[in-house]
Amino acid sequence: MAHCVVPEAEAILDKEYPVLDKGFVRLVDYFGGDARIVQAARVSYGEGTKTVSQDGALIDYLLRHEHTSPFEQVVMTFHLKMPIFVARQWVRHRTGRMNEVSGRYSIMKDEFYVPSDENIAPQSKDNKQGRAAEPFSKDEAEKIRSALEEGQKAAYETYTKLIDASLAREIARIDLPLALYTEFYWQMDLHNLFRFLKLRLDEHAQYEIREYAKVILALCRTVAPLATGSFINHINEGVRFSAEEMEALRKILSGEQNPLEGKKRERFEEKLRTGVQM
Repeated sequence: MAHCVVPEAEAILDKEYPVLDKGFVRLVDYFGGDARIVQAARVSYGEGTKTVSQDGALIDYLLRHEHTSPFEQVVMTFHLKMPIFVARQWVRHRTGRMNEVSGRYSIMKDEFYVPSDENIAPQSKDNKQGRAAEPFSKDEAEKIRSALEEGQKAAYETYTKLIDASLAREIARIDLPLALYTEFYWQMDLHNLFRFLKLRLDEHAQYEIREYAKVILALCRTVAPLATGSFINHINEGVRFSAEEMEALRKILSGEQNPLEGKKRERFEEKLRTGVQM
């Protein structure tokens, strides 16, 4: 099988998908698709020997049984624009390959992220790293937005003055806030991209990075629809059960009482009720 072309992916190459107030995601290149996964798994078969339904069943099998190497045959390259604080979360996924704009060589643009009113909320009382579900009132949110914008404006004015005074760009940039937008090219294989999406689509992930993950998921579905559908079904919207939980399930299905107690029982029942990994 020669170069794998996915017509639907070809149609969206370089198309800009807006995210947040000034960011975007662009698919700039891809290598392989569902056909490449199937070919890698069936190295002894020629192209066209199986139906689409059989290909889908094979991809399902591979994903369920964690046969990951065929998914690594598919590679996607993105051009991303996002606030620096989102990018700092992004680079924790170390299997990706990144090339980012450099503030040592370039003058950084006067572009900062300001959250919308509905995304400005107090610190959560039960989540040390997140915001509460209920946002501030509109009046309070507007005050906070104004304060953020004033700080960003002042920081960029200082940056510009230092650049104009011939200070080295690598020093002038150090006072710019995390809300500043950055851009980078990012490449990752589909297996590791699914791992990224599982974490960053989760409701506990920060809102801003979830918005980017949603667009990445849609682009994955365009490049490899069978594989992405299997990921959604078995991993992203599926849950895992521990050995204790499996034993509890067997007893419940046999008409016996749930043997789990305390926090274990709460987590188990919440997992069954919501379908969310606890």
